[in-house]
Amino acid sequence: MDSSLHEVWQAASGSPFIPTIGKENQFLVAFVLLVLGFGLSGAFALNRSLVSLPTLAVPASLSLAVGVVYMFCAVGVYV
Repeated sequence: MDSSLHEVWQAASGSPFIPTIGKENQFLVAFVLLVLGFGLSGAFALNRSLVSLPTLAVPASLSLAVGVVYMFCAVGVYV
């Protein structure tokens, strides 16, 4: 791997970055993930057991985390 930065820059120009979720759909995806996360968090709050931890709490925290990141990207605040 002895290539210069200029060669890497030239090679990268041939394959532009295309995001999985387009800019026009980020707000909708973020909103759905946040609603899903809050719903799962509420369900976990009603039934706090060891069994519901991997089935409710972990997906809730993941959907809230990803939803917040997409919401920041949708409104133009990049973290």
